[in-house]
Amino acid sequence: MLEGWLLLAHVIGATVLFGTGAGIAFFMVMAHRTRDPVLIAHVAGTVVIADTVFTATAAILQPVTGYLLARTIGWDLTEGWIALSLLLYVFTGVFWLPVVWIQIRLRDLARAAAVSGTVLPPSYFGLYRIWFAFGFPAFAAVLGILWLMLTKPALF
Repeated sequence: MLEGWLLLAHVIGATVLFGTGAGIAFFMVMAHRTRDPVLIAHVAGTVVIADTVFTATAAILQPVTGYLLARTIGWDLTEGWIALSLLLYVFTGVFWLPVVWIQIRLRDLARAAAVSGTVLPPSYFGLYRIWFAFGFPAFAAVLGILWLMLTKPALF
């Protein structure tokens, strides 16, 4: 019974991380394409809230539910697919944490441009390029984690 609840919580956490990440990326890219500071400020503000409420909560609970699930089932955390999943999770975090700060900066730069009635500053575009680039390795790592969770391959 406990195993089923832990598995459900872990799967929901994984889908929240994947879904929120994909949704945030989509809406940020679409807003950015308009180059409208008012729209970007609004979307980026919503993205920061969504990242705080959904992504951060799931990111904290995911290793907890994973650990409890592994202990309940009897899996060793050094088992190949679990160890690789944990490494990929840390790898994802290395890219996600700067992205959170960048999203806040993008929001603030867009808000300042919206209030002053000016165009977005060059610093906005430089940060956006970093934000965009950091999404690819993080997204690939999350896909890798999902694959490992589903297939549980014997690795080492």
